Amino acid sequence: MVQVQSVEEFQKIGKDNMDLAMKSFGSWSKSAQAIAIEVADYTKTSFELGTSTLEQLLGAKTVEQALEIQQTYLKSSYEGFVAEATKLGELYSALAKEAYKPYEGLFPKTH
Repeated sequence: MVQVQSVEEFQKIGKDNMDLAMKSFGSWSKSAQAIAIEVADYTKTSFELGTSTLEQLLGAKTVEQALEIQQTYLKSSYEGFVAEATKLGELYSALAKEAYKPYEGLFPKTH
């Protein structure tokens, strides 16, 4: 436990804690914005792929052609989803690391 000896020391601790919180919030804010942009981009791309696939399906001349279009769409959608989930996982991991960085020196390392 930290013992505070003076008002100035108490004020310094308060200021230091506020600085740490603001650094952490700044990192969190920047990372959250990157995640939001990534999700918006993925949503737009996914919508465009769905729209283009629907147009192709409406123009299909045979059942076989429609099945091929649908199969291609499902494969592309799945691969896109897996890639996006991986990317978002990395962004969330980076968010946690960046938000924790200002507090690293406060906690003793255990081995």
